[in-house]
Amino acid sequence: MKLNRIHHIAIICSDYEVSKHFYTEVLGLDIVQEVYRTERDSYKLDLFVGGLYQIELFSFPDPPERVSRPEAAGLRHLAFEVDDIEVAVLELNRHMVIAEPIRVDEHTGKRFAFFADPDGLPVEFYEK
Repeated sequence: MKLNRIHHIAIICSDYEVSKHFYTEVLGLDIVQEVYRTERDSYKLDLFVGGLYQIELFSFPDPPERVSRPEAAGLRHLAFEVDDIEVAVLELNRHMVIAEPIRVDEHTGKRFAFFADPDGLPVEFYEK
């Protein structure tokens, strides 16, 4: 088996409009397509990340909450590479999104910071 790359990451949100705003306006991801699926009463929003990867944002009526902190089994967080961590965090702050203090990865020496999406999904900026 040969895996080429990650094709997409799927996220189910509790408030579609709030999450759509967060991922497109705050994080600046480009919309590929938006589809309303009547049979599922669900939106599906495809977003480009750097022209290479894709996030699929789904809405469903009353999705159950998922335990995600502090160290529950499963996906731990979603990380985006940025050129300058301080600029990226300042841009978050401009949108009233507060990141944790910038830290340094003890193994790589790279700087990173965590914040949360509208549903509390842990998201990380990791400096290039």
